[in-house]
Amino acid sequence: MPQERRNRSSLYKDRARELRAEQNLHEATLWQRLRNGKLKGFKFRRQHPIGSYILDFYCAQATLVIELDGITHRGREEYDSKRQVWLESQGLLVIRCPNHEFLNGLDSLLELIWQHCRERTGKSAD
Repeated sequence: MPQERRNRSSLYKDRARELRAEQNLHEATLWQRLRNGKLKGFKFRRQHPIGSYILDFYCAQATLVIELDGITHRGREEYDSKRQVWLESQGLLVIRCPNHEFLNGLDSLLELIWQHCRERTGKSAD
């Protein structure tokens, strides 16, 4: 990913740090399954600033974004749509997961994430 996409502003870095400290149960649960290359060696970052946005989870190797849509996304559909269009224009794939689906399908979500990572990197199955 070209460096110009990454927002290095101290405002965004500070806000990302705050969000990491304030993670909700869903974010914490997914992070435990993604951190330290636990998903077949793919490295993820959480609350990662790119452009004018802070991404829930980001895999640079696969140029993949994972967004968990909880209660804070209600009524923000237009904003989320605009945000997703911009991210996709940067060559990123965005996977959105509403919290109610997350609760019932963590393993399915992890499988989907892994498949997209594999496809986007050309990495063969382990």
